[in-house]
Amino acid sequence: MQAPLPPVPPPQTVPPAAIARTIVDARNVTLTYQTADKPVYALSDVSLKINKGDFISLIGPSGCGKTTLMRTIADLEQPTSGEIIVNGMTPEAARLKRAYGYVFQAPALYPWRSVERNVTLPLEIMGMPAAERQQRARDHLEMVGLAGFEKKFPWQLSGGMQQRVSIARALAFEPDLLLMDEPFGALDEITRDHLNLQLTRLWLQTQKTCIFVTHSIAEAVFLSTRIVVMSPRPGKILDVIDCEQHLPRERTLDIRETPEFAHIAQRVREGLMEGHSYDD
Repeated sequence: MQAPLPPVPPPQTVPPAAIARTIVDARNVTLTYQTADKPVYALSDVSLKINKGDFISLIGPSGCGKTTLMRTIADLEQPTSGEIIVNGMTPEAARLKRAYGYVFQAPALYPWRSVERNVTLPLEIMGMPAAERQQRARDHLEMVGLAGFEKKFPWQLSGGMQQRVSIARALAFEPDLLLMDEPFGALDEITRDHLNLQLTRLWLQTQKTCIFVTHSIAEAVFLSTRIVVMSPRPGKILDVIDCEQHLPRERTLDIRETPEFAHIAQRVREGLMEGHSYDD
């Protein structure tokens, strides 16, 4: 039985374009891996629409297909059946047009390149003129709070700062969609809280559409406009929770102490517990 949520506050003003435009449309997506002994069923009949300006968190137990779903959106995996449309294109076309930026669990920075040159790497590959890519790198490093660190090397930065460099790199070519695969999972709680707050401000500033994989209920509730709760393998969508009915878009860490936050967290927790009935 899901805990009842508090009364819904008056609706917030959302730009019409954010309501109308679908960035990701997954329709009945199933993915099965063929292995030597038996098939592995990773995703089962997943359907999900993500609109412009959404911040969607995918949460579920390890191995439930969260990252696999994100990778199918990014054209790094191909579904066995079903269809995914990304910004009006196939995932392959979206990848070739660089319609998304991808932030991995580890920062994946080249230690011999400076912070600035790590950020400019995809811009170099795109053939962007040197002056423009340098300006973009500096603008986006300032955006993530790393102005003044352009000439440092990754090994001279903390883990949290390295992950901010990877976010700046993903944003530097100005994609419509930002995919983030548990980017703060290896960080300590204090650093993680700080980066959650920074990420919220960055999302509000850029108005990007974000898909975020996490194992943390508190992180999912704090960051998201909607939370997608997934079952153990094969990954199915058990619940989609609309956080914006109960929490404002602009959030501070204090919001985690409110009854509204606690009720949403409890609903996520109950969905995850219910999902274990799907496990073999």
